[in-house]
This record gives sequence, C-alpha cells and structure tokens, in this order.
Amino acid sequence: MGICLSARIKAAESPYHTGVSSRNSSDSKFSSAPPIPKSEGEILQSSNVKRFAYSDLRTATRNFRPDSVLGEGGFGSVYKGWIDEQSLAASKPGTGVVVAVKRLNPDGFQGHREWLAEVNYLGQFSHPNLVNLIGYCLEDEHRLLVYEFMPRGSLENHLFRRGSYFQPLSWSLRLKVALGAAKGLAFLHSTETQVIYRDFKTSNVLLDSGYNAKLSDFGLAKDGPTGGKSHVSTRVMGTYGYAAPEYLATGHLTAKSDVYSFGVVLLEMLSGRRVIDKNRPTGEHNLVEWAKSYLPHKRKLFRVLDNRLEGQYTLDGAQAVANLALRCISMDPRFRPSMADVVKELESLHDPKRMIKIRRHSANEARLRQMASQESDAASGGRSAYYPRAPASAVYSK
Repeated sequence: MGICLSARIKAAESPYHTGVSSRNSSDSKFSSAPPIPKSEGEILQSSNVKRFAYSDLRTATRNFRPDSVLGEGGFGSVYKGWIDEQSLAASKPGTGVVVAVKRLNPDGFQGHREWLAEVNYLGQFSHPNLVNLIGYCLEDEHRLLVYEFMPRGSLENHLFRRGSYFQPLSWSLRLKVALGAAKGLAFLHSTETQVIYRDFKTSNVLLDSGYNAKLSDFGLAKDGPTGGKSHVSTRVMGTYGYAAPEYLATGHLTAKSDVYSFGVVLLEMLSGRRVIDKNRPTGEHNLVEWAKSYLPHKRKLFRVLDNRLEGQYTLDGAQAVANLALRCISMDPRFRPSMADVVKELESLHDPKRMIKIRRHSANEARLRQMASQESDAASGGRSAYYPRAPASAVYSK
C-alpha cells in the first residue's frame, strides 16, 4: 500500500509499485527495483522512535519462530514478540509488553524504500487512530519495524473469517470501527499533515482490545497536497476493488481517492461481503457494481445488509450509512464528501443519544424485509439470496 507524504521525506518515495494488486494474489505487487543505497542517515530523527538491535528482536520473537507469525504480506512476515516496558529490551514470552515485529523479506516486492518511508512517516506523526511505531532495526541486510500489538487483529478477519475467534462485529461496533478509521484518514488529509493513504482496505484497519480502529501498513508514493483539485501523479498501485476509478484511469491521486476506498470498506462493513468475490452468483462478483442500485432504496437495501446484523439497527440508521457509502463511491470525485465530513456524519450516527438499543425491527421494517426477500427469491428462481442467520450468541454486542 502507499501513502503520499510531504517533501520532508521525498527521498524515501517508492518506485516499487507499478500495478494494482489483487486480493486473489495476496496483495502482491507486480514489479520490483534494483537495490539502492541504504544508510542510517536516510532516517529522519524522531524522539518517538527507538532503534533496536537485531539480536534483541530475534530474542523477543523467539528467533522468529513460525508459531509467532501474526500475518504475512508483500513486505514480509509480522511476528509477535515481547519487550521490557521500561528498557525496551527483549523479555521472556508472556512478560513485559507485547509487540508486533515486521521483518522485511529481502526477496519480496516491497523493499528498503517502503521500509524507510514507514519509519519516517510514523516517526513524525502520531494520532490515536494510527498504529504506533515503537522502533526499527537497521543492521546489515536486516530491516525490521516494531509496532504496538493490536490484539483484535484486522477488520478483514472480523468481517470475512468464520470461526470461534473471529466473531461477526455487531452494528454498534461496526459504526465505532468506521468512525475510528475515518478519523485516521481525516487526520492524514488535514491541512497540517497533507497525506494521502492510497491503499485503504479492511486488512489495513487493525483493532485494539476495545475495538478502536487504527490504520496500519504505511508506505510512500510522492509528495503533494491532498486538496480535492490537486493531485499526485504516480504509477498506479493499490488493491483491486478498492482503488478509485479516476486513479486507475489516470494515475492522478487525490484525497478523494481515499474517500472512494473508504466508501468501499464501509460497503463491506454493511454487507459482510468482500469487494471482489468470484464465488458469488453471476452479477454479484463486484460488490460496488452489484450494490449501487440497492443502496438508495429502503425496500431494496435489505438485499445488501449483512444478515448477521438482523435486529441490531433501525432502517433509518442503516439507510443513513448506506447513503454515506453511496456518496463516497461516486464515480465523480467532486460528489464525494471530505473525510472530515464523513467523520461528522458518523459521529452523529454514533452519538449515544441517537444509538438505538439492540432490538427487533419494527413491524414496518419486518414487512419491508419480507417484501425484499420475496422479490429476491423470485429473481433467483426461489433460492434465498441471504446467508443463514448466525445465532445471537455469536454476535458481539457493546
């Protein structure tokens, strides 16, 4: 993924990404570049970031044992480790502070420039909705990053994985996560920061123990302002399905490109469906294309909404989120809201005074759902278009 950053770290811009990655290829990038000079002098000094010795991180992760792996990506593997809270030295497993250690794969598609961009970016900025970078390691060929540990994992896992650990998020928690992620993007787009995220997606939204959302996995594209009319010209990179259409067509990146990606993620949160899913029936492979015609209509919205959320929202509340998602994924960037406006709308929906207690839909809402279901059954030859409803005990509530 990538982030557009100011000229302060222009030297770290990434030339590695030249194609749009596909989820089916594990978000792999399609090109690489020759090795470049690597030195400590490239790193911007920051009092917020500590330099770690490779030996300490090797000890902290139990020599990078396979059973310590938290995830894999184009960058490399991420390992669970333990460090002392005061000295930040390696500690025994189960003691001290849990951290996530990202280890650059020297043979991977993402390289030193991406690693450097992430150190310099997170070393300069701090926000409650950005994953905290604790430190880095730069020794010989070793490139590692040390982050705060996010115990709930990624939003992607909670939305799409099935199992006892990754339970479906409740309606109120989805609103909370959406608001946190929106605040993170709004901070990046602010006048003071002027950063474009460029590859916003569910796998890059991590959750702490309280389900607070934090953006992760940073890189760099090129410096430039984030205003709606200004743009960054760069080779297209990102993840298939999330990238804004104008960015794919022209390579011109603006803050409104991030807004589009946010709208896609919001739609995934509403539906519980992946943006691209070839296992769906014909005509439903692309979530955005399939759902667009249903989002504006109350009678048709139930076709899109995740069945596991049944009884947890009001029709008006769901319609408000659907309309926000629809505006975010507008084909014309001018009609998309700013992330600051998105935050305001989500804050209004998340306001405790407006939050509706988990309950069954009113008789009218149930009637509309039944009508939508009957229409869907007729269109599919009598087969239900919904997934089986999950038992109430399997749904988090908060």
